[in-house]
Amino acid sequence: MKEKQKQKSYEIDMCHGPLLGKILLFSVPLMLSGILQLLFNAADVVVVGRFAGSQSLAAVGSTSSLINLLINVFIGLSVGANVLIARYYGGGQEKEVSDTVHTSILLSIISGFLLCIIGVVLARPLLEMMGTPEDVLGKSVVYMRIYFLGMPALLLYNFGSSILRAIGDTQRPLYYLFAAGVVNVLLNLFFVITLSMDVAGVALATVLSQCVSAGCIVFCLMKSEGSFRLSLKQLRIDKDKLLRIARIGLPAGMQGAIFSVSNVLIQSSVNSFGSIAMAGNTAASNVEGFVYTAMNAMHQTAVSFTSQNFGGKQYDRINKVLAECLAIVFLIGIVMGNGVVFFGRQILGIYSSDVEVIDYGILRLSVICTTYCLCGAMDTMVGAIRGLGYSVMPMIVSLLGACGLRIVWLMTVFRWNRSLMTLYISYPISWGITFLVHVICYIAVRKHIKRILGD
Repeated sequence: MKEKQKQKSYEIDMCHGPLLGKILLFSVPLMLSGILQLLFNAADVVVVGRFAGSQSLAAVGSTSSLINLLINVFIGLSVGANVLIARYYGGGQEKEVSDTVHTSILLSIISGFLLCIIGVVLARPLLEMMGTPEDVLGKSVVYMRIYFLGMPALLLYNFGSSILRAIGDTQRPLYYLFAAGVVNVLLNLFFVITLSMDVAGVALATVLSQCVSAGCIVFCLMKSEGSFRLSLKQLRIDKDKLLRIARIGLPAGMQGAIFSVSNVLIQSSVNSFGSIAMAGNTAASNVEGFVYTAMNAMHQTAVSFTSQNFGGKQYDRINKVLAECLAIVFLIGIVMGNGVVFFGRQILGIYSSDVEVIDYGILRLSVICTTYCLCGAMDTMVGAIRGLGYSVMPMIVSLLGACGLRIVWLMTVFRWNRSLMTLYISYPISWGITFLVHVICYIAVRKHIKRILGD
C-alpha cells in the first residue's frame, strides 16, 4: 500500500484542474533529463577537446548527425508508444495499457540489436559518403562503432521513459539519468586521461552509462504497481498494438530522420571547410543542444497532455495545453538562446582553447540561437498534432519545409554564396516556414475532429 502511494506521488492528473502548474511539474524534470542526457555527449566533447586535441573533437562531432539519422526512426516508435499508452491510461483502459507496455519493451530490445548491427557494419562507408576528412575518419569510425554497441540499452531507456511519461512520471527517469551521468563523466576521465583511450574511451563510457540508465528504468517498471507494470514473462508483440504504435511512431521517426538527412547534408558541407571549422561547429552544436533540449521538453509535454486529454474526452483542454506550451517554449528559446550567444566565448572556451575553433563556434551560435524559439515552437505544434493521433501530416510538412527547403538552399543559395553564414541561415528560414504551416494543419485537424465527434 505504501509503495502504491509512493508511486502515485510521481503521477500527474493531466485531465483535471489548472494546467500551468501541472505542465511545469511535468516539463521541468523533462528539461533536466534532456540536459543530463546531453551531458553524456558534452562530457565526451569536452574531454576529447581538452585532452585529445581538435582532431578527436572533430571526429566525435562528425558522427552526431549520422548517429541521429540512424536512430531517429526507432526513437520515433517510442513516441508512438507514449501517445498510445497516454490515451489508454487517460481513458482507464488497463488491459490495453499493459499490452502496449510489453509490446513496446520487446520492440525496443529487437530494434536496439538491429541498430547495433547496422551501425557497426556501415560506420565507415557512411562516414566516407559524408566526406569526413581523412585526418579524422579513422577516429570517427572507432567512436561510432563502439557507440552503436550501446543501442539496445539506449532504446530500452527511451521506450521505458516514454512509458513513465505517458502516466505523468518525469521525475524517476531524471534520477536514473543523473546516476548514469555521474558514471559517464567519471569513466570519461578514467578512460581518456588515465588509460589514454582517446575517442574509444569516451564512446565506451557512454555505452556503460546507458546500460546503467536502462537497468534502472527496467527495474522501476518491474517494481511498479498497476497496468503499466512490466513482467518479463509477459513480453510479447501484440500485433494490433504494434500496428498502432507504428502508425504514430513511424511517421514521427521518419520526421526525425528527415531532419537528420538535412543535417547530414549540412554537416557534409561544413566538413568541406576543414577540421578546424568542424571542431567549432561541433562545440557550438553541443551548446545549442542544451537550449534545444529545454525547448523540446514542451514538445513531449504537448504530446502527453494532448493524448491523455483526448483519451479522457476532455476536448476543451486541448487548445489550452497548446497555448500554454507555446508561451513557455517561446520564453525558453528567447532567454536561453540569447543568453548562450551573450556568454558564447566563455562557454565555447570550455570545449576548446583554440581561438579559431571558438570563432567558428560563435558564428554558428549567432545565427542559430538567436532564432531558436522558432524551432521550439515548430516542434511544440508537431507534439500537439501527434498527440491527437495525426502523425503523417507533420511528417509530410517537415519533409517539404525542413528537408526539402534546406536541400534546395544548399543547391542554390549556398552554391552561389559558399560560406558558413549562408549555410546556417537555412535553419531559421526553414523553422519559420514550417511552424506557420503546422499552425494551419493544427487548425484543420481540430475542425476535422470536431466534425467527427459532432461537438
